[in-house]
Formats: sequence, C-alpha cells, structure tokens
Amino acid sequence: MDVGILYIIATPIGNLADVTFRAVEVLSKVDKIICEDTRTTKRLLDHYEISTPTVSFYKKIRKGKSVKPVPKLEEVTQLLAEGNNLAFVSDAGTPGISDPGNQLVAQVLALGSSVIPIPGASALTTLVSVAGINLSQFVFLGFPPHKKGRETFFREIKILKYPVIYFESPHRVIKNLTLLKTLEVNKNIILGREMTKIFEEIIRGKVEDVLAYFDKHPDKIKGEIVIVIY
Repeated sequence: MDVGILYIIATPIGNLADVTFRAVEVLSKVDKIICEDTRTTKRLLDHYEISTPTVSFYKKIRKGKSVKPVPKLEEVTQLLAEGNNLAFVSDAGTPGISDPGNQLVAQVLALGSSVIPIPGASALTTLVSVAGINLSQFVFLGFPPHKKGRETFFREIKILKYPVIYFESPHRVIKNLTLLKTLEVNKNIILGREMTKIFEEIIRGKVEDVLAYFDKHPDKIKGEIVIVIY
C-alpha cells in the first residue's frame, strides 16, 4: 500500500473568509484533518459545510502537577503509512510557524510521504504587508521566552541591525514592552492586534508611545499580537 499525502493547510487568522478555494477543496477531499484543537477547526469546517473527520494533534501527558500537550507524531505517521491522505491545520494561520508543525513535517518526510503546502493567511505576513517600511530583510523570533532567557531575548533585539518581528501574548505584552523601555531600546514599533478581525488595530510609535496608548486603553490589551521593532 502506498503511503498517504500530508497537506499543510493555512487557515484564517480571524476572518473566516480568508481561506483559499484550494484549501476548502483539499479539506473536503482528504480522509482526515489533523488539528491542534478540534473545536476551533470545527467552526471553520461548519462554515464551509465540510464533513471530513477531525483528529486532535495532541495527547496530554501528566508531569507532576501539570499536564503537558505532546504532539501525536507517531499516530499521524501511522495513519499515513496506512494510506490515508491527511490535512494538517493549526488553530489559525500557517502551520509550522511557532508551532509543532515543523516536527510533523520532519517525521513525515522521513516516512517517505509527500508533503504539500496549501498557502494562505499568516499573522506574520499580514502585518508585514502594511508595515510601510523596508522589510526585504528581517529577523523573525517567534514568541519571547516566558521566564528564563526573556531578558536576553530583548537585549538581542536591541543590538540587531535588521527589523525584528515576534509574536506576543496579551498576558505578557505590557510586561515585555516595559522591559524594552527599561533596556532603553530606542527603536520604533509597529504593533498589530486582532489582525483581520472586527477590532483589528495597528499601533505605531516608540515603546513609550505604545505603552501610553495601552495605559489609556487597558480594555484593548487582548487578542493575538504581532510586533515589528525597527
């Protein structure tokens, strides 16, 4: 039996209309859809009347008092080995960018299966497209560390000569912007939040300008955030 094909499919980052015709077609035709959270993916599938079965990409492993989600890489590769054609989607955007999608692709390539990208929405490229600055070269750093290495992360941003782009959590954005101010990172910021959604907003200025804005509008510290520092 031939091994199946794995399609890596970009899905909307907020606005459900931001999905390609090709993505809808492939999601409708594969044998199963592998997703981060089946509940999140179900909203997209219901919107486009797609009935393909979904499978969670994670299993939960208890370590001490905490529960850690671990990718079910072997289970996915087993499905491919059995000849199933699969689609992999993240909760939003393009898989493989700051999520375990890259681990899955590596495993599948080792299996000898074909991996086909179905491009589409990405929070990274969405903000880049409206930045209005020269981003022919930039450094993407994913999410800052939560604790260990956090200060080193932002010290490196200070000395890099290229624009830096990173993802940020609404729970840590003020703390991390304050750290940038403490480190005297005298650069400009473009901050995009809730991209493609009804409350989409792009804030521009120095670190202190962005902090002052959120100090006046604390109700707007929400949603997924992308930041450009240059």
